Amino acid sequence: MAFLTPRQPKKLSTKMLCGIALIAGSATTTLVQAEDPPLVVAHNMVNAWNDLDVPAIANLFAEDGRFQSMMQPEATVGRANIEAQFAGLLNGASALELKLVNIAVNNDVVFLERVDVFTFRGKEGSVPVVAVLEIRDGKVQEWREYFDRASLLSEMGVEEGAH
Repeated sequence: MAFLTPRQPKKLSTKMLCGIALIAGSATTTLVQAEDPPLVVAHNMVNAWNDLDVPAIANLFAEDGRFQSMMQPEATVGRANIEAQFAGLLNGASALELKLVNIAVNNDVVFLERVDVFTFRGKEGSVPVVAVLEIRDGKVQEWREYFDRASLLSEMGVEEGAH
């Protein structure tokens, strides 16, 4: 397993990814291609989220991909269902930055420790998150997300049951 720690957010070139296998957050979308597909997909996913680009996020999932917020009892299965879920989630978001803290790659699995900084319905907030992405054939097959739900809802200014 390789552990990677970005020091500061910046756009990465293919050369940087190939040479040092480092990934960092970026406020703009640039599709990256390199020798390490899981890392490339993770980088592209971070960019799509930072751009609030729901179709791009969904397109990075396999057709039968799964997304599971581990605080919810069931996973969302299928690219179309995932797209609908994320469209609803991002409705009201005017800004989002996934600030990467640590990244670890083990074969086709990418671990992202991050702080999500956002503006939701005019309220600024942030929440620490860990995501585990299983990537096969250049697509996210499974994404498991770990965070404190009560903290997220509080930071968003949303009361439990009101969302």
